[in-house]
Amino acid sequence: MYKIGLLVGRERSFPDALIEEINSRNAGVTAEYVSTGEVNSHDPSGYNVILDRISHEVVFYQAFLKKSVLSGTEVINNPFWRLADDKFFGTALVEKLGIAVPKTLIIPSRAYPESIVPESLRNLKHPLDWNALIEYTGLPAILKPHWGGGWRDVHRIDSLHQLLEVYNRTGQLCMMLQEFIQWQQYVRCLCVGKKNVLITNWDPRKSHFERYSNVEQELEPALRDRIQADAVRINEALGYDMNTVEFAVRGGIPYAIDFMNSAPDFDITSLTEAYFPWVVRNMADLLIDRAKKAAKKKPAARWDKLIQI
Repeated sequence: MYKIGLLVGRERSFPDALIEEINSRNAGVTAEYVSTGEVNSHDPSGYNVILDRISHEVVFYQAFLKKSVLSGTEVINNPFWRLADDKFFGTALVEKLGIAVPKTLIIPSRAYPESIVPESLRNLKHPLDWNALIEYTGLPAILKPHWGGGWRDVHRIDSLHQLLEVYNRTGQLCMMLQEFIQWQQYVRCLCVGKKNVLITNWDPRKSHFERYSNVEQELEPALRDRIQADAVRINEALGYDMNTVEFAVRGGIPYAIDFMNSAPDFDITSLTEAYFPWVVRNMADLLIDRAKKAAKKKPAARWDKLIQI
């Protein structure tokens, strides 16, 4: 019997439905919530596959998952890839792939821990040329952390004065300044298994639980095909088997806006009945397939060999 473990936080609708879906198929695979305490350096995890929905918030789980990969468990998403990613690197990577992205800058942090003295920062230019920054991105612009999610510490900037005011409140966060795309259309792609992409109508201007609801728009076939292909290329480059990818369409060009959601919101109250069953069904397909394949793989003993795209 193959075994799938779900590592989750507070969410319930998606993992409960996923466990029920997998166990109801009688495919020789069982699914359950992971249970772990102290972890021995040589013990296996006991799972063929673990679906990770929470390690970005719990450091202990990060170590547990990397050790699990070493002992032969496949983790989705790959913890070695995910922990190496940040939004600035991701933007640069996607741009290198030839996918349209907003003009983006990373800015040195406003403050540092007490252990960092002025001499530790001798390589940094000071002061920054703030006028050059906004000349590059234009206004309005978006100021946001290079690491994080959930729309935390994201600010729309409309003037140089506001940029300086907000930046001075960011503390030790490392921030990005990014061109604001005045879009005509906006879509969010639900992604399972890198290539399985569902393009949804989604409106970021609405409140959190209303963004998938009552959003009607038509995409030209060529634009839809480009968005689909770009989402797949992003997932393959990042190594993500679970992701959401957002595109803002301006002048017929889809700009990749937010595409590093390794534990995306899959709650039924967000996705609604229109999209929730698709995510549950396709994630169950992926996990069952990966569990059977993982059982036949020989664990790698080198960090670089654990990373696969």
